[in-house]
Amino acid sequence: MKSIKEYILLYCRQIASIMRNEYRAIFADPGVMLVIIFAIFIYSTLYSFGYKNEVLQNVPIAVIDDDNTYASRKITDSFNAGPNTYVAYRVPDMESAKSLFFDHEIYGVVYIPKDYEKNLTGGMQANVSIYCDASYFLMYRQVFQEIVASLSTSGAMVGFQRLVAKGINIPQAKAVTQPVLYQSHNLFNPYLGYGTFIMPAIIIVILQQTALIGIGMIGGTWREYNLYERLIPAGRDRLSTIPTVLGKALTYISIYAVTATYVLTVHYHLFGYPMNGSLLNCIAVIVPYLLAAIFLGIALSTLFPRRENSLCWLLWTSIPILLLSGASLPKECFPHWLYLFGKVFPSSSAISAYIRVQSMGASFENIIGEVKTLWTLVFVYAGLAVIGMHLVLHNDLARRTLDRLRRRRKKAAK
Repeated sequence: MKSIKEYILLYCRQIASIMRNEYRAIFADPGVMLVIIFAIFIYSTLYSFGYKNEVLQNVPIAVIDDDNTYASRKITDSFNAGPNTYVAYRVPDMESAKSLFFDHEIYGVVYIPKDYEKNLTGGMQANVSIYCDASYFLMYRQVFQEIVASLSTSGAMVGFQRLVAKGINIPQAKAVTQPVLYQSHNLFNPYLGYGTFIMPAIIIVILQQTALIGIGMIGGTWREYNLYERLIPAGRDRLSTIPTVLGKALTYISIYAVTATYVLTVHYHLFGYPMNGSLLNCIAVIVPYLLAAIFLGIALSTLFPRRENSLCWLLWTSIPILLLSGASLPKECFPHWLYLFGKVFPSSSAISAYIRVQSMGASFENIIGEVKTLWTLVFVYAGLAVIGMHLVLHNDLARRTLDRLRRRRKKAAK
């Protein structure tokens, strides 16, 4: 009977054998290398360049000025004062504006009626109509906010002038037209950039999805070509399940330790994403996240009989997983059960925790719930990976045993 020390040495040799063969399988397969290694650099760089101009500016609009007075021309000029919009066209009627609008030459129309200045000077309320393209949300936000801000400023100025004309002193007129002064502080995203908002979540999802697809491709390849028997150490007739899972997991965690370090440090610096968190807190999130994603990948890889199955079943899940995390759409906007379902994916908890740590500078106490969830997923998916690998190895052993019996029968028949 073998001693505990002999079993440990045997398992260590098996883990080393698994890791050597896993490295060999990865670096000998261009498709897997493209997914596991290069896709992380390619996707993160392409997305970051795509969102580099984070703030949308100079959105073209058209103005229909039926009043054509000093007041209407002044309000039209105010639409050019801010950085968000500019008056690209001054058109005579709504039909001309519609033509430009549907050709995507403009993304907003402002209609100034004929009695605009008359109502202003007569002490009555003046009406201005705004038409914005709400089908393109970023365009809508920029156009609507800029036009409303210009109209509000102009309205306050008109009210101020009316009060002064009535003999009210200037401080009182200011207090009436602008009773509340406010200071705006945009925390953690000072320029309200879309890239700064969405890229941290996208990078986290890229790490998970490349791991799931790449590990699934390797697992499908091993099953498709019956390669597991090559990993059996000398003197054994079968593989042990736990060392097999640990060997595969150590291989991928060593690769993702390098790629994740690059994309979450160097890449962040290159594109100027916020890095306000402590290194230890970031590690406390990323380590269980990568482990959970890798064990999930190993568990799923045992379901794929061919390498192509991984791409077919996992490639389309990236966008739903991003949505379920609550990063691009607040969790309050979809059913609570759907948000809870999203928690089965490691990326959901990791995105929430990592953004709060790295972008907002949160402490470890603020993310303890997400970290606990991630470690729970590590053990759950590690257990599923062991079960799945045990079934795969058992079936492989049964197949090899059956093949040996068939060969013996053929040999005996001869």
